[in-house]
Amino acid sequence: MSKINSSSGKGNSAVIQDWQPENTEFWQKTGKRVAGRNLWISVFCLLLAFCVWMLFSAVAVNLNKVGFNFTTDQLFLLTALPSVSGAILRVPYSFVVPVFGGRRWTAFSTALMLVPCIWLGFAVQNPATPFAVFVIISLLCGFAGANFASSMGNISFFFPKARQGGALGINGGLGNLGVSVMQLFAPLAISVALFSGFSDTSAQARNGLWLENAAWMWVPLLVIATLAAWFGMNDLAAARSSLRQQLPVLKRGHLWILSLLYLATFGSFIGFSAGFAMLSKTQFPDVVIMHYAFFGPFIGALARSAGGILSDRLGGVRVSLFTFILMAVFTALLFLTLPGEGQPGSFIAFYGVFMVLFFAAGLGSGSTFQMIAVIFRKITVERVKEQGGSDDAAQREAVTDTSAALGFISAIGALGGFFIPQTFGMSLSLSGSPAGAMKVFLLFYVICIAITWLVYGRKKNK
Repeated sequence: MSKINSSSGKGNSAVIQDWQPENTEFWQKTGKRVAGRNLWISVFCLLLAFCVWMLFSAVAVNLNKVGFNFTTDQLFLLTALPSVSGAILRVPYSFVVPVFGGRRWTAFSTALMLVPCIWLGFAVQNPATPFAVFVIISLLCGFAGANFASSMGNISFFFPKARQGGALGINGGLGNLGVSVMQLFAPLAISVALFSGFSDTSAQARNGLWLENAAWMWVPLLVIATLAAWFGMNDLAAARSSLRQQLPVLKRGHLWILSLLYLATFGSFIGFSAGFAMLSKTQFPDVVIMHYAFFGPFIGALARSAGGILSDRLGGVRVSLFTFILMAVFTALLFLTLPGEGQPGSFIAFYGVFMVLFFAAGLGSGSTFQMIAVIFRKITVERVKEQGGSDDAAQREAVTDTSAALGFISAIGALGGFFIPQTFGMSLSLSGSPAGAMKVFLLFYVICIAITWLVYGRKKNK
């Protein structure tokens, strides 16, 4: 049986030279334990990444309360910009793990998140801080969102194909939970002077808000996570490959089809997470939405883990198809909950419908990611064998292609975090209602139902 050997000969942080997750004996004796340790450290780092990525969804709704005078469009823009930079950065982040190693990159990318957190904590204390500064900090928060691409690609190397859906679902789902964690604890933290030694309490006390806490509360946790990644994770020598070896994945037609499906699921999850609080505030201004906003991302994150596990058992296509139908139905129901034409609307119904949308988006994020892993592994193995390659060569290339595809597709999905808040903002500015935006989303979900069935459902892909 193969053994785990390291370049240094000792230590959990060493490079693992021989990694064979498809070898049952290897997996049960050694691989499962090592993979599990890397997975849970990855989950912790990714959860914090989502906390930082979505910081402005909690900060933006409070900026004007502490002396700023930004317009609604400007506030929506601040919630959307991290998704723009996060989506763009996910493209290079998709390819870095095989080049630098998962342990090194996870530690570096986690430490990098300290920059926007520390800067934002100082910026919110001065009402004279220009809007442009917040734009820069918002874009820097996107680095945290890009971590998802490298994290998911890295974890895919550690697990056998039969367990990838569950592992990626746990990593992505519990990582996504960071949005809910941030939206739950940030409103509580800003009501207490946690960092009085560094805060301008005279400026904040007039409104009883210490908004810097929303950013600074993550700093000590980020330091711990960085150290945990550096000393507790592993680099896999078998996962190393150059950028040139990974780029051909961009020529695969399935990459672009699955990107569209993932945009509908994860894009909806992260877009609703970024824009739900601001949208609720415009439609139901008497409701203190930050008391309730965290629950949607919480449901979606847990549903993502369930989506990956269910897809391993039932097939990603079946779960994804169910997801898109559910999203289309409840998007249509949302129109009945909105105020307008003399009707006050119903916040309870509005909130309930959105909770189902969060659930469906999370479930679909897990199932579409499982589809990516299964489909790319299958088509790559078949292609290499048709070209006369060995089974080992086919499996190695399949792992590389799958990791690159997972990362690149996650970049496309992240764009939903920009388009959804911006579409809401545009719809509100044109008509005073989000109904126009919801019509666009409804049409998109119907298109995804058709694509999933026609491309994958009829062929009975799992």
